[in-house]
Amino acid sequence: MTSAPARSADQRMKDTLHRLEHDVDAWVATADSASGAPHLVPLSFLWNGSYLLFATPASSVTGRNLAATGRARVGIGPTRDVVMVEGAVETVQPADLTEEDAELFAAKTGFDPRRLATPYLYFRVVPRRVQAWREADELQGRELMRDGRWLNTD
Repeated sequence: MTSAPARSADQRMKDTLHRLEHDVDAWVATADSASGAPHLVPLSFLWNGSYLLFATPASSVTGRNLAATGRARVGIGPTRDVVMVEGAVETVQPADLTEEDAELFAAKTGFDPRRLATPYLYFRVVPRRVQAWREADELQGRELMRDGRWLNTD
């Protein structure tokens, strides 16, 4: 398999922002606060430019883990073009979510948790660290955000 040459930091940043804005689904990794047992699920998301917004049943393992630990790790994209986001989690009751965010989430993801009988919670994942890479030649320089701040590009 022949791969493309490593992207510049600027191109990698552009590609990452495009993925955040246009992808719909991500893998969300959480851990149980008591046992540390890992849990991984696919969830749809909305990127608003500052945070990822997810929704899941309040009683689900993921919902409980997110609410209890306030942390998540998110993988977006295929394994050979991945964006990894580590972030702080804010739990949001449906009544506390802005109408604009709720409508944008429903439009992008194709489902509206406010309309379901099962109680859902929304979760904002505020990125603290973002990494992106395709192949081994992009491992160096894969960190695009550290401590919640985007790093300089070339």
